[in-house]
Amino acid sequence: MEVGRSLTRVDAFDKVTGRAKYTDDLHGEAILVARILHSTIANGVVRSMDISEAQAVPGVVKVLTCFDVPDIQYPTPGHPWSVEEAHQDVADRKLLAIRVRIYGDDIAVVVAENELAAQRGLEAIRVEYEEYPVCTTPEQAMAEGALPIHEEHPDNVLKHTLFNVITPGAAIKDVDEVFADPAYRVFEDHFDTQAVQHCHIENPVSYAYMEAGRIVVVSSTQIPHIVRRVIGQALGIGWGNIRVIKPYIGGGFGNKQEVLYEPLNAWITTQVGGRPVKLECTREETFQNTRSRHPIHFDLKAAVGPDMRLMARECRAVSNQGGYASHGHAIVANAVTGFRQTYPDVLAHRSEAWTVYTNLGSTGAMRGYGIPQCNFAGECMMDDIAREMGWDPLEFRLKNSMPLGYVDPTNGITCHSTGLRDCIRKGADFIRWRELREKYAHETGAIRRGVGMAVFSYKTGVWPISLETSSARIILNQDGTVQLQLGATEIGQGGDTVFSQMCAQAVGIPTEDVHIVSFQDTDTAPFDTGAYASRQTYVTGKAIKRAGEIFRDKVLDYAAELTDLDPGNLDIRGRDVVSTVSGAPVLRMADLAMEAFYSLQHCVHITAEATVQCKNNTFSFGCCFAEVEVDIPVGKVRVLRIVNVHDSGRLINPKLAEAQVHGGMSMGMGYALSEEMKYDDKGRLLNGNLLDYKLPTAMDHPEFHALFVETDDPSGPFGNKSLGEPPAIPVAGAIRNAVLQATGVGLRRLPMNPQRLVEAFTEAGLIEKVGD
Repeated sequence: MEVGRSLTRVDAFDKVTGRAKYTDDLHGEAILVARILHSTIANGVVRSMDISEAQAVPGVVKVLTCFDVPDIQYPTPGHPWSVEEAHQDVADRKLLAIRVRIYGDDIAVVVAENELAAQRGLEAIRVEYEEYPVCTTPEQAMAEGALPIHEEHPDNVLKHTLFNVITPGAAIKDVDEVFADPAYRVFEDHFDTQAVQHCHIENPVSYAYMEAGRIVVVSSTQIPHIVRRVIGQALGIGWGNIRVIKPYIGGGFGNKQEVLYEPLNAWITTQVGGRPVKLECTREETFQNTRSRHPIHFDLKAAVGPDMRLMARECRAVSNQGGYASHGHAIVANAVTGFRQTYPDVLAHRSEAWTVYTNLGSTGAMRGYGIPQCNFAGECMMDDIAREMGWDPLEFRLKNSMPLGYVDPTNGITCHSTGLRDCIRKGADFIRWRELREKYAHETGAIRRGVGMAVFSYKTGVWPISLETSSARIILNQDGTVQLQLGATEIGQGGDTVFSQMCAQAVGIPTEDVHIVSFQDTDTAPFDTGAYASRQTYVTGKAIKRAGEIFRDKVLDYAAELTDLDPGNLDIRGRDVVSTVSGAPVLRMADLAMEAFYSLQHCVHITAEATVQCKNNTFSFGCCFAEVEVDIPVGKVRVLRIVNVHDSGRLINPKLAEAQVHGGMSMGMGYALSEEMKYDDKGRLLNGNLLDYKLPTAMDHPEFHALFVETDDPSGPFGNKSLGEPPAIPVAGAIRNAVLQATGVGLRRLPMNPQRLVEAFTEAGLIEKVGD
C-alpha cells in the first residue's frame, strides 16, 4: 500500500540542499529589469505624466505609462473560466491604471539594464493627479454622495446576496418568526476581522521573453494554465500564443492564485523587441499591491432552545474588498455559507452578504477563503451563548454539529463522511478539557489561565459553484518506472509527494518508481486549474487514479501478449507482473518495458492520459483546543498548549498531513494575536514590511500537536478529502474562547493584541483606569 505511508517528500533533498530551482534562479544574466511606478494617492485620475527625464537616465531602455497600455479590462482571480458570461469573473483592471483606485496603484513602468537605472528612472518621472476623497470603510463607500470607485458600480457595492432557508416541514414562513417566539432565547452580537498578508517567503516574480513569435512567461504561480488564459485576455491575443512555465514556488497561500503582474510583464517584452524582462515585487509591493485576507464585519443573531438546539440564526457580513474585485463576491459568500453549514439550524437560517469597493489595498484569496473570518465570529458566539446559558461549550457543539448525510439546502454539497464528534472527544481528552475547565473556572489575580475550543467544517474543492476538472498523464520508462505529468502544482505543501503516492497506488508500483515532473509548462502539462480550494488530492487524485488504472490495464494486456496468460489473471505488484492465481512473478516490469520499446515484433509506447470532471464535493471537519495564560495588566496572551484534530478522510501521507496542520496552526496564531495590516485615512499602508507587521516567530509558538480521526470518504479517490486550508481555520476562535474562560472578557475583534486586550480588560474593570 503506497497510500497511507509517511514517505519522505520527493523534493526534500533538492530543497534542503539548495539545488531546487525557483523562478529567479533560472533566467540568464542578460535580462532587463522592470520596475513599477506607484501612485501617491488612493483615489483619483492621472492627468499627465512627464517621462522625458526618465528616458534620459543612462541604462533606461523604455518607459511605458498608463496611457500606452491596451484599452482592455481583464479579470485577475485564479478561478476556472466560465463559458457563461453571468458566471465570469469581474474584469475591472488594466495593465496600468489611469483611474487610480488604491494608494500605490500601478501607473507606469521603467524597463532598464539594471535595478539601479530602473530605480533612477522611476524617481525622474513627474505625475499630475486629479485627487478624489478617499473611502477606507464600506460605510464611507456606501454613504450618500460617495464617488463611484468603479463606474460600473455607482453605489460601490460589487455584489449583495441574501439567502433564506426554511427547513422543510417547519411550520414557519420566516426566520423572524423564530426570533419572536418566547420559547427561545435570542442572542445578538457583532464581530470584526482584520486584513492580514500571506507572507510567503518568495515574493511574486516572473520573467518574460518572446520565442518563435510567442510570449513565454516563467512565473512563481499556483495556477499556470489560468495565468496563460488571463495573459491572453489582458493582451487581447490568442491563448495559444502564450506559454507559461511554473518552476518550484516559495509559497503562495492563495496570493499566487491571482494573475497580477504576469500580463504586464508579457506585454512589456513585446514592447522591447521580445528581450527577456524580469519583474519582481519587493516585500513592500507584495504587501501593498498584491492581495490580503478580507476584513469582514459580522452581525449575528441566534435563537436557542432550552435543549441546547440552535433553532434559527442570522448572519449579515460586510466585506471590505478594496480597490479591485479580485475574487469578487465569492469569499464573503463562502463565509456566510460556511457559517450556515457547520451547525445546521433546526428551523430556519438567513444570511446576507455584501462586498463593497473601497480605496484600501485589494483583498483576495487566502488560506481558508472566508472561513477563518466566519469561524471566528461563529465560534465566539457559540461560547458566548454557552457561557450565558451555563452550558458546557463542548456539549453545546456536539448537540448542534453537522450530521452524516447533511445536504446543504442551497448548493447540494453533501456530508458523505464525518468524524467530527470523534475529533472533539479526542481533542478534549488530549487537552484534559473537563479537568481544566473545572480548574480554571474561577481564576483570579493578575495572571490567569483558561482553556477554549473551536470546531469547523470545510468543503473540498469548488464544485458545484465552479468547474472542477483535472488531467493526468503516465508514461512508461525503459526501466519499468513511470513519468507522471500533471498540470496540478506543488507550491510547498507536498503535492508532488502525494501525487506520486497516488499514482503508485493506482498502478501497483513503489512510489520510488514514480518520477513526477514538478515544473508545469502549459505547452506540455495536462490541463489543471491549479492549487487552491484544498482540491488537488481530491480532484487531481481522481484523474491520477483513472490514468493509473488505464495504464495498468495497458501494461497487463501487453504482459498477457508476452506470456500467453489471461490478462484477467495478472496484476502489478511492486516491480513485477504477477499471477493472481499463484501469486508468483511472471515478468519483471523492467523487462516488459524494454520489450515494449524495442521489440521487433510489437513495439508499443505505453502511456495513459485521463481527464475527469469532478461533480462531487464533501466536507472535512476538525477542531482546535487551546490552553492559554493571560497577563492582564500588560494584555499579553501566552499560548501554553494547542492541539488541532482533523477528519480529512484517509490520509495519503500522515507525516505530510501533520506538517500541513502545524503550518496552519502557526498562521492561525498570528491571525489571533498579532497580525494586522494598518492603514491611515489616506489609504496608505503603514506596516507593509516584515519588521512592522507582527508575524509570529518560533519564539512565540508553543509545541504544536496534530491529531487525526481517519474516515473513508466514499467520494474521494482514495477515501481522502481536504486538508490544505482547514488547519488555519479554528485556531483564532479557540484562543479567544480560552481568554474568555480565563478572564470573563470575550473580545469581538481581531487581532487580540496587547492594546486591544488592555482596553477590553480596563472596560471590564479588571484594570484600574488612570486619569480621565
